[in-house]
Amino acid sequence: EMKEQNYLFSIDLKVRDYECDLQGVVNNANYQHYMEHTRHEFLESLGENFGALHEAGIDAFVYKVSITYKKSLRSGDRFTSAINCRKKGVKLIFDQYILFPDGTVSAQGEIETVAVQNGVITRGEVFDKLLEGIDLNK
Repeated sequence: EMKEQNYLFSIDLKVRDYECDLQGVVNNANYQHYMEHTRHEFLESLGENFGALHEAGIDAFVYKVSITYKKSLRSGDRFTSAINCRKKGVKLIFDQYILFPDGTVSAQGEIETVAVQNGVITRGEVFDKLLEGIDLNK
């Protein structure tokens, strides 16, 4: 059903037993963990990490999370966690996808983030610098 899509970044992961609930499916909160892990890996792929940014007085905070659950992952399933992102005002918005190997969407998230420097919300310049040279309109 889903066309081949280009993503800025993706990683392949596997469901672990303890991430499932009594119904044998991944607990909904774990999808947010997968997405967070993927954002951190994406940041590292750009040569940054949250520890170093924090030392420089810059913190990125999640402002809003919206996740739509379409088809449950089960223990042992392999999946891809993929990211696209876009700027919207001061926010950097991550469009995130948890995908089965055949490309079917398991869950889809829209995560809004803001950057705070020395306790004050920024205009997003941090994000501009971070994403320099990346075409967000792929």
